[in-house]
Amino acid sequence: MNGLAYTRMTTSPEATKQLASTLAPYLHEGDVVVLSGDLGAGKTQFVQGVAAGLGVRDQVTSPTFNILLEYPEGRLPLRHFDLYRLEDEAELEDIGYFETIEGDGVSFVEWGEKFPSALPFSYLEISIMLDTDGNRHVRAQSCGDRARQLLFVWANDSKSRLMKAAGGGA
Repeated sequence: MNGLAYTRMTTSPEATKQLASTLAPYLHEGDVVVLSGDLGAGKTQFVQGVAAGLGVRDQVTSPTFNILLEYPEGRLPLRHFDLYRLEDEAELEDIGYFETIEGDGVSFVEWGEKFPSALPFSYLEISIMLDTDGNRHVRAQSCGDRARQLLFVWANDSKSRLMKAAGGGA
């Protein structure tokens, strides 16, 4: 993956949601955000923060058993995938994955790294790692031109407090 990379540490679930909410104003139709990290690291909390920033009023929950949950009532329709339970890339066809991520909303894909060839040409990758003190280390990295533009404007928002990461290409 090439592109920009930024990091930020958050010290609570609320801080993770706040960080995510600062991304919402910059999202456009067709944007895809791939979320990676261990179980319980805060991927769904991140989506909850974005959803709040988009004006979603419904409670956002993990789509682990549904695989896809949709929230149509915000500024943009929000699609939240959890691919953890899928075993084979062919199953993505069955759940309408490709039509959905190319549709009229913004898609958040947990465990998208399981199927790298199914990722779109441009996406923002958010990886969240939990340390032993309960802090979350959030790393945002762009892949493709649209994701690079998205990450650039988000990182320049003073409320995001993102720091340029080592290892991010220019």
